[in-house]
Amino acid sequence: MRLYLSSYKLGNKPEEMLTLIGDNKRTAIIANAQDSKSVESRTERVQQEIESLTALGLQPEELDLRDYFGKTAELADKLNDYGYIWVRGGNVFILRKAYEQSGFDNLIVEMLKKDKIAYGGFSAGVCVLAPSLRGIELVDPKDEIAEGYDKEVIWSGLGLLDYAVAPHYRSDHPESQDIEKCVEYFKTNNIPYKTLRDGEAIVINGDQETLLA
Repeated sequence: MRLYLSSYKLGNKPEEMLTLIGDNKRTAIIANAQDSKSVESRTERVQQEIESLTALGLQPEELDLRDYFGKTAELADKLNDYGYIWVRGGNVFILRKAYEQSGFDNLIVEMLKKDKIAYGGFSAGVCVLAPSLRGIELVDPKDEIAEGYDKEVIWSGLGLLDYAVAPHYRSDHPESQDIEKCVEYFKTNNIPYKTLRDGEAIVINGDQETLLA
């Protein structure tokens, strides 16, 4: 399994991300954590990711999971085009719903376990990989609404990590103060967790896990 887990954007050492990606540089940007934002804001943020990833030598394009709600077989075919998935931040509860309503959750778990693709992301794109999303509601509104989404909150994460991640920890970020509450929740409820300061990233390559400071 190949994962690049950043606190904010690409982190301080994005070149380390490239070591996880094979010959196929086609990259799917998933920005569905932004689906409650205005179209203009969302479009601008996707463009920022395209520019950043292109500068690293990748070939990025947006993969909007809303186009595959109820079309999991089509999404499975589409994912075979890519060598890398990059998931930007936003609301983790909306992102989790997008994963489920498109079937991306089961597809990406299978592909990662079979080492068919690499996965990277920041903030919500990392938090969603934990066993549970409990505690994250102290940072992200769990009832945030986006058109086309089911209303029921999904509390389960993908379980690709055996710990929760608290991004933006003690950083110069608008969510850093709320992350302190999230960490306290993890401690109080004996939930295994790791913190990431902005600029840091966790790299997982097979059985090896490394913190990039």
